[in-house]
Amino acid sequence: MALTDTRVRNAKPQQKPYKLGDTEGLFLFITPAGGKLWRLKYRFAGKEKLLALGKYPQVTLADARDSKDKARKSVEQGIDPSLLKQRAKRQAVEDGGNTFATIATEYIAKRKREGLAQPTVTKAEYFLSNLMPGIGHLPVKDITAADILASVQKMESRDALESAKRTLQFAGRVLSYAVVTQRLKSNPARDLRGALTSHDVKHHAAILNPVKVGELLRAIDGYEGFPLTRLALQLSPHVFKRPGEVRGARWSEIDLEAGVWTIPSQRMKKRREHSVPLSSQAIAILSEAKKLSAHSQFVFSSVRTPTRPMSENTVNAALRRLGYTSEEMTAHGFRGTATTLLMASGKWSREIVKKALSHKEGDETWAAYERGDHWPQRVEMAQWWSDYLDQLRKGADIVQFPEREAV
Repeated sequence: MALTDTRVRNAKPQQKPYKLGDTEGLFLFITPAGGKLWRLKYRFAGKEKLLALGKYPQVTLADARDSKDKARKSVEQGIDPSLLKQRAKRQAVEDGGNTFATIATEYIAKRKREGLAQPTVTKAEYFLSNLMPGIGHLPVKDITAADILASVQKMESRDALESAKRTLQFAGRVLSYAVVTQRLKSNPARDLRGALTSHDVKHHAAILNPVKVGELLRAIDGYEGFPLTRLALQLSPHVFKRPGEVRGARWSEIDLEAGVWTIPSQRMKKRREHSVPLSSQAIAILSEAKKLSAHSQFVFSSVRTPTRPMSENTVNAALRRLGYTSEEMTAHGFRGTATTLLMASGKWSREIVKKALSHKEGDETWAAYERGDHWPQRVEMAQWWSDYLDQLRKGADIVQFPEREAV
């Protein structure tokens, strides 16, 4: 006699396990502890077999009968339902290990082994954090274009257009990696080109007028916030390195006696070691910083913990505190300031300025001259530049450049 919901619900445990039969081999197995387990008895390839279909009440009578019908249909097609169940379990385990977060982390680790610069690694980890709430936990095979778009559109709604765009690009790279490693058939992110609001590309704001630069330098000297932040602000115009290179500077990279800051390849955008000549003014600033952060590996350690460098937005936030908007000056803008005024001086060749900026030359052989025949000129230029900044800081309305041929 076929089972009913009432009979299944009211079945009580006994001293020994027993069965309540339904139809076509389906039965309910009741344990002495009160467990109610669905089982299906069937024959395949001449052998009697048993298939577990779940536990009541999580699996209802209707659910068990539906699973029974699917299993019997599988037998009719010459497929063992027990084998199908094993494959499904293996696939579930595999899918569980192939979430977007897992593959993204694996992808970032791979790129680090390939020499990806630490600032770029940090950005990749930031992009992953943006995607975690929406798709981080999902198996990549279940992710749709709509899932990805929903994640980045939240950023777009906050007017973080550039971050949304770069986060979407990162998602695409991770999913392409999943395709290459045979864990995804096709990349759904490729269907999202043009889905986000386009925006105008803006250069990093920089002050280029010498008189205004002097005003900025005086404002920086008067900064009343965290002392290491003031020192990072003061050092930035002298060395004009990328903000991430400055805030991530380590004492192990700096030789104050020799006047050289050697940035390792893994922290450089172009993944090539870069040496920075330090002027006497830069050395004085770093010496003051050492009194405050000698206990940390970082020159400009975080206000919260010496085990981390100051945050990515610290210098820009300090500039805002000094009254400079993002349209007037940025941490990255010190590079533009230096480039413009160094070239305007007529003293320094384009090649030497580019070398100081650590721009990659088209001819790779230039890399061999990092500490080669341009080094003396770069040392001279570093000191000249710092002296010039001091002159601007004093407030001269017009600073005459010496009439000398470009070195």
